[in-house]
Amino acid sequence: MILEFISVIIFAIFLDLTFGDPKTRYHPTAWIGTLIAKMTPFAKNQNIILERTGGILIVTITSGVVILLLLSLEMGISLITSDYLTLLVSIIIGGLLLKTTIAIHGMEKHANAVLESLDQNNLDMARANLSMIVKRNTKNLDENHIISGVLESISENTVDGITGPLFYYGIFGLPGAFVYRVVNTADSMIGYKNNIFKNIGLFAAVCDTILNYIPSRLTGLAMIISAAILKNNWKGSYRTMMRDGKKTKSPNAGYPMAALAGALDTKFEKVHHYQLGNGSILLTKEHIHSAILMMKLTTLIFFGIIIVPIVYVLSMVGWWIHA
Repeated sequence: MILEFISVIIFAIFLDLTFGDPKTRYHPTAWIGTLIAKMTPFAKNQNIILERTGGILIVTITSGVVILLLLSLEMGISLITSDYLTLLVSIIIGGLLLKTTIAIHGMEKHANAVLESLDQNNLDMARANLSMIVKRNTKNLDENHIISGVLESISENTVDGITGPLFYYGIFGLPGAFVYRVVNTADSMIGYKNNIFKNIGLFAAVCDTILNYIPSRLTGLAMIISAAILKNNWKGSYRTMMRDGKKTKSPNAGYPMAALAGALDTKFEKVHHYQLGNGSILLTKEHIHSAILMMKLTTLIFFGIIIVPIVYVLSMVGWWIHA
């Protein structure tokens, strides 16, 4: 069983790095987003309690549907009589499904789109491309703040789009990875503190904060190790993460962002919100290339020193999902 879990992760990472994401209409995350979007209007209510209850139902119903589908698929695979064929099918299907919860290639693709716009001196296009991966208003950002936004997104997405799903896959299998994706998707869609979503999205936002607490900090540590391997400033990465990790509004996002800022001897800035790092504020396109490389290496380190031991220990104690 350990071999199966590790093989699924390796296959999923290989698929992502090689092929990237499938077309949107085939992507499970798109289906999850569609289901959330369809239920959201029904959760709207003048009563705060009912609206918050509706937000809880959005997350729980979507998670329940996903878990039911995955368990049904698992039961179908178990009907195969050959043990070796069952293992092979489980690895192939598991890898294909797990791949849809991670986005290494996708993040690199978005970052490169911003880079290409900057190479063409097209700031408007760079701002538009950046708006695809950040929540902030990009309309008036200069080149330096555009690059800062890309770097912050790469570091934060390392958790949301890579290590977070892998962490919960290691503990709960595919249901864990997909429930994490449900919560993360719901938070990105309705987890806003505005008049429209402040009640409906409260549960999704709280769940996202809880689920990311451990992965974000472990990812920061993996980034420090990757900085040392790549001969970046790993000591500065550690100091900056410990000092600035709590400066962001999110209790989790600041840790990987601060670790990356320190590793690259730079300073990230979201205007009127935070500054992370005490290095040069002048950012270049090379910083983005370095960040992408760190993201990929951090993925491998996280897999090797965190996920593999988790799967091994849980299998030794007979955790049900690995039985």
